[in-house]
Amino acid sequence: MNRVDNMIIQAIALLDQMDKDLNTFSMRVREWYSWHFPELVKLVTDHHQYARLIVLIQNKTDLTAEDVPAIEEVVGDETKAKQILDAARSSMGTDISEIDLANITLFAERVVALSEYRKNLFSYLSSKMHSVAPNLSALIGEVVGARLIAHAGSLTNLSKYPASTVQILGAEKALFRCVAR
Repeated sequence: MNRVDNMIIQAIALLDQMDKDLNTFSMRVREWYSWHFPELVKLVTDHHQYARLIVLIQNKTDLTAEDVPAIEEVVGDETKAKQILDAARSSMGTDISEIDLANITLFAERVVALSEYRKNLFSYLSSKMHSVAPNLSALIGEVVGARLIAHAGSLTNLSKYPASTVQILGAEKALFRCVAR
């Protein structure tokens, strides 16, 4: 296995792990902040936007009409920004202590930073795949192509497999699930 193959294999493994971790962390920060501002969960479904809003809003009681443009910048919609402001004013959430709010905000900042790093890692993986395996990337996409390279161990190994073996690589989990039953 050469160095470039190893970089692709490590990048796709890290990307998969980051997806799992970001999902877990996003659900945790949603659950934690929803004690203070439960209405926001239904208004904002995107995890990255939600975490950015926590960092921006922090204490819902401090939210004013002057904050609508900043909220609009995060959610990309003026109507939704006004809905968030209205929801904050009539929220049924509990008051929150400064120390709790500081911990939630710090965690939300880390979720935002991890999400940004994930985007950068995806760009890195895409550029690596386009330079190393442009035909594979064009045919099945960068992520699936990287997973196939990782599963085969290297691009050279993958290129030596017959089509029937490549087909089985993708269905291996399902195949073994059926056999185990």
